[in-house]
Amino acid sequence: MKLSKLTLATLMSIGALSAAAQAEDKVFVGHLADMSGPTAFVGKEYANGIRDALAYINKNGGIKGTGLEFETIDYAYKVPQAIASYKKWKTRKKMVAMQGWGTADTEALISFVSKDKIPVFSASYSGHLTDPQGKNPHTKKPAPYNFFYGASYSDSCRALAQWAAKDWKTKGGQGQPKFTHIGANHPFPNAPKKACAEYAKELGFDVQPPVVISMKPGDFKAQCLSLKSSGTNYGYIGNLGGSVMSLVKSCNTVGTDVQFMSNIWGGDRMIFEATGEGIKNYIFPTMTPFWDSQASGMELVKAISKMSDANGDKLRPHHYIRGICSTYYMKEAMEWAKDNGGITGANVKKGMYARKDWVPVGLEGVCLPATWTNEDHRGIAEVNIYKGNYNKGDVSIEQVDTVSLERRPEWLGY
Repeated sequence: MKLSKLTLATLMSIGALSAAAQAEDKVFVGHLADMSGPTAFVGKEYANGIRDALAYINKNGGIKGTGLEFETIDYAYKVPQAIASYKKWKTRKKMVAMQGWGTADTEALISFVSKDKIPVFSASYSGHLTDPQGKNPHTKKPAPYNFFYGASYSDSCRALAQWAAKDWKTKGGQGQPKFTHIGANHPFPNAPKKACAEYAKELGFDVQPPVVISMKPGDFKAQCLSLKSSGTNYGYIGNLGGSVMSLVKSCNTVGTDVQFMSNIWGGDRMIFEATGEGIKNYIFPTMTPFWDSQASGMELVKAISKMSDANGDKLRPHHYIRGICSTYYMKEAMEWAKDNGGITGANVKKGMYARKDWVPVGLEGVCLPATWTNEDHRGIAEVNIYKGNYNKGDVSIEQVDTVSLERRPEWLGY
């Protein structure tokens, strides 16, 4: 059968339109992960949460019919590689949003993503990322396109300081308790150092000079002896993984009596299992329940987990679940954007402001209610505090407090 020139032209036109529709029916999301660098201990778990969530969204209709094209790059916690990946995605893939990772790279990209209008959902909870308009005179750079799920490192540390002040009184402590920041001289551990020390002082602590330990595992007996000689009562750990294990073991060896409290990446079941006997009454914050929680939203979490674990055998840490929350806030902001002008970076950003006390559908009891505004990117100011122990092969974790922090204007971006 011969087709007339008009019919052929019409079919070609339809084909071109269909191809264009297909081309427009996907948006690209970049995903930076540390799966081989100094933060890989938790980085690979968080990355798995992101990847499984993105795949699950695609399998279940995408963003109201729009697919998510995504690529994960293991940048090994190296800032130049992170910047190079961002530039490649922006130029070649027309990226509309990014799921990021560390503090150093996220802070290095603030100016890029602001200029390019590409929202970044980081796994860095640096307080420096929470001031979108640079209202606080201490803010180095306004960060209008930076978001994260959870309380900032500064707010989590402030919550731990509140818990420590109550703990000191409960135990009948006399005089001023001593507080010390412990961590590498790196943007991630340093992010809350000054802000938290100021608040600890406000609460009545005698704040000691910071103690520096490497992000890598090592022999930290000298640093533990410093903690011992200063009489530190409460030590905030800014590091994670092998560094934390080395610190606990080194301090046990020299007989340092310090109540350790860690940032959100420094406390999880993996730390207790890897450290073994000797890790006692270790305090850390969380932003989600644990894997064995009966919260209704865990049904969706476990369905997402099966994207890479079909038999459902893996027990995911809370870092994995936080990755899911980060992805689902982005997903629902994209859905809002699609209904309000299209899925562009600028519209996704507006979508982050469209709701208050917001929990993604299906994740009730998992993601804490969050509110972002165009003047304040401190989405959550509530911190759940847990205590963990390892006893003869058993790990026990119990919640000991929930702290709701003020949203002081002077804490914005800090």
